[in-house]
Amino acid sequence: MAAITLTLDNFEEEVLNSKEPVLVDFWAPWCGPCRMLSPIVDQVAEATEGVKIGKVNVDEQEELADRYSIMSVPALKFFKNGEVVKDSTGFIPKEKIEEMIRS
Repeated sequence: MAAITLTLDNFEEEVLNSKEPVLVDFWAPWCGPCRMLSPIVDQVAEATEGVKIGKVNVDEQEELADRYSIMSVPALKFFKNGEVVKDSTGFIPKEKIEEMIRS
């Protein structure tokens, strides 16, 4: 399944009220490591079942970035039952993303 574009309007429904776990990629278009991570997140989204994957552009969704204390990007947050259970900041390889989802 393709990654979902997350905004303030759909975040509660798609992430906080999701019955399945959700991996959220907080990114910015000017961020080099974000551009490196984005296709990897897309690959994981296409290959992974049972987990929803979404992306938040922090320049366009400042309120969400503030709410989750995003100080640098890329930042990944893994939600279960509406709560952040794991997170990561900076570029990480595909294997680490898959590990974050599995454990």
